[in-house]
Amino acid sequence: MPLPEGEFDAYLFDCDGTIADSMPIHYKAWQQALGEWGADFPEELFYAWGGRTPVAVIQELNARQGLAMPVDVVNERREQVFQELLPTVAAVPEVVEHIEAAYGTVPFAVVSGSSRESVTASLTTLGLLDRFDVMVCAGEYLNGKPDPECFLTAATLLGVAPERCVVFEDAELGLQAAAAAGMAAVRVPPPWQRGQLSSR
Repeated sequence: MPLPEGEFDAYLFDCDGTIADSMPIHYKAWQQALGEWGADFPEELFYAWGGRTPVAVIQELNARQGLAMPVDVVNERREQVFQELLPTVAAVPEVVEHIEAAYGTVPFAVVSGSSRESVTASLTTLGLLDRFDVMVCAGEYLNGKPDPECFLTAATLLGVAPERCVVFEDAELGLQAAAAAGMAAVRVPPPWQRGQLSSR
């Protein structure tokens, strides 16, 4: 998983599916929380919407399926189930290699569509929380990915120009947000593709 060409003064990481191989357990949590309200969330759509905040997902599902799920209640239930499943989460090895290689030489930020509680729990489980100087999470910016706001916020907090940042992202919406921010990016493949890469 090579870096793009150039010199970078900061690394910005998405969390779920990028640092933490947590998308499968996030999907299980969504399935359980939404199933209690009769909502349908196909796996293909779940991955296509990677990078959206949970609130935006629930609101969109309500609109599409003619439901009136209470957003806060469903989101809290989803987070509860996720926390129960969290001990099974693993890190994405190729991304951790970059974290360990550059730690202490450039500042890091986590930029996520998940809540600060969820991101903190994932990074704590993986023993990586202390690596990150800045966290920008759901509820801490107005416009979610593919809008560049979250990445630009992280760059500002780190004091690094956007063009000197490189983003690690697994989701298409996140890669679009990085491009809109004027940042280089490393695409983190989904689990089934990472397995093929490591076997070559």
